Order: sequence, then C-alpha cells, then structure tokens
Amino acid sequence: MTQTLEAEPQAFQPAAAGDSCFARFVNVQKSYDGTELVVKGFNLDIRQGEFVTLLGPSGSGKTTCLMMMAGFETPTHGEILLKGEPISGLPPHKRGIGMVFQNYALFPHMTVAENLAFPLEVRHLSKDEIQQKVQRALSMVRLDEFGNRRPAQLSGGQQQRVALARALVFEPELVLMDEPLGALDKNLREEMQYEIKRIHADLGVSMIYVTHDQTEALTMSDRIAVFNDGVVQQLASPETLYEEPENAFVAYFIGENNRLAGEVVELQSTVCKVRLDNGDSVTAKPIAVDRVGAQTTLSLRPERVSLVQQGDPACDNRFTARVLDVTYLGDHLRTL
Repeated sequence: MTQTLEAEPQAFQPAAAGDSCFARFVNVQKSYDGTELVVKGFNLDIRQGEFVTLLGPSGSGKTTCLMMMAGFETPTHGEILLKGEPISGLPPHKRGIGMVFQNYALFPHMTVAENLAFPLEVRHLSKDEIQQKVQRALSMVRLDEFGNRRPAQLSGGQQQRVALARALVFEPELVLMDEPLGALDKNLREEMQYEIKRIHADLGVSMIYVTHDQTEALTMSDRIAVFNDGVVQQLASPETLYEEPENAFVAYFIGENNRLAGEVVELQSTVCKVRLDNGDSVTAKPIAVDRVGAQTTLSLRPERVSLVQQGDPACDNRFTARVLDVTYLGDHLRTL
C-alpha cells in the first residue's frame, strides 16, 4: 500500500539497556568549532554479537560517531560505554577495538604476515602465539598462501581481506568499519559483503559498520541507524526501515520511491485517504500523520506499481498516465 509521510524527522529514543547491552552511546554530541553540532544527541545501544550499520549521506555525522567510539575523536558532550565502563578518556590503543579503514592503512614495507603480527607484537605476545594467531587470521579470510607477499602485490579485494584480518587477529570483541568496501568494484564489493557476514556469523563479534550505500546496509545488518544532519532519523531492522519508514527522509533514502503530494482528507488508525494535487484520491498507510487537512507526501515503491491498460478492472489506487520512456536495466525496466 502507498504510504503517506510527513517530512519532519521523528525524535530518536535509545533502546532500553539490558544485560545484553555491550556498547552504548549516551546523549553524545560533537562539535568541531564550538558552535555547530555535527552529531546531535546520539543514543544507541549495541548488543553483544550484533551487526549495526550507521547509514547516511556524506556529512551526516555517521563517521564522526565511529571515530568517537574508536577514540580518534572525543565527544563534546555525553558518554560512550563499552561493557558498562566509560571509555571516552581512554586512548585508542587501550580500548581493545579492531578498526578497518576505507584505504586499508596497511604498512607497505611489511609483508602480509608482518602486518597481521604488528598488533600482536605491541601487546607483547610470544612468537609462537603470534604465529598461530596470524595463521588463523589468514585462514579466516582465505589468504593462507599470501603471508609473504607485500600489500602492493595484492589486489584491492585481497588488501581489504588483510585489513579485516588485522582488525580481527587480536580477537577484539568489537570491530569498527569505516566504508571499507568503497574502493572496490561492484562484483568484488558484493563478494566482500557476504565474506564479512560469514566472518561475523562465525566469530560472533560485535560490529559497527559505516556506509552511505543503502544496499550494503540492507544486505549485511541486524539493525541500521539512518543519519541525516547529525540526527538519527530511525533505528530499526532492514525490513522495518524499508517497509515502515518513520519519516520522509528514511523513505526516500532507503530504496527507490515515487513521490506524490496531497492533502489528508480522511484518517483512521491504519488507513487514510489523500487527495492529490490533480484531484485524484489515494488510499494509503499513514505514518507520522496526525490530522485531517495536513499536507503530506506519498511514498510509492516502484515494485508496488502495476501497469494496466485502460478499461482493465479497477484496483484500490488507480492513476491515469502516459508512458514517456522505458529504460532497460538488465534485471528490470525503469518506466517514466
């Protein structure tokens, strides 16, 4: 059914804390200049073993939140907790958090094995233990035979696997990923998405993943926090975000949409009627609509649209239109 959405973002409420709460952002704010907030009252509870994605356009505040968790940025206000303990005052190397960057950040003068051994050496593990953990990490990302190569001798996808293995080699309970697949081509990016999901399922480690790619977020996540202008617009499962967006921004950012403007003329708990600007009436599912007479925007997913000939049996919502253009996109057609 068509959805009707007001454009204002909804107030974000943190999830209730419980025994399974592993990491928390509590009313976190961040300003770089002391005037403008780039993160505004961010609250998030992350469960043990959960895969949470911070999704949003460039400049929305998602990477800043990740950097505050990692320790590379300090909150202007609020607190970040890990296993119930505040960590905002801890330096990055004392937090025990794995980090994967978009540009891999591998040491070019070291071999793959030496790159993986580095975080273990700074923790003063024995040589035998280092060798065992390095080999285990290489097996985990299916690069057993590449330990003696240098990063420049690897493909982009292989380098990203090494970066992931380095973040996991010291067995952290939390791994942060900052758009790690952004530099890969489409096919390799999709392959790595499933690889990361497999590793997450095998290890049960908690992951916080930052991306602006909605498909990536929907494919990989247990829950997604959708950011815009420093504010979380909605935090929910991929299915809920797509099927039940709480405001217009989430509806337009997740998936493709046709937008129709109109006025609410009838309103019930589960359905409302909207009169479009051209006079047509549409039955829709109301979301964030509270009164008759409100101006609203309808969100209509392309896969919910069927093209029929004039004179075919009527359905609940029917529009008269002329097909202007059809674009072939392989697995589907785009009709204008």
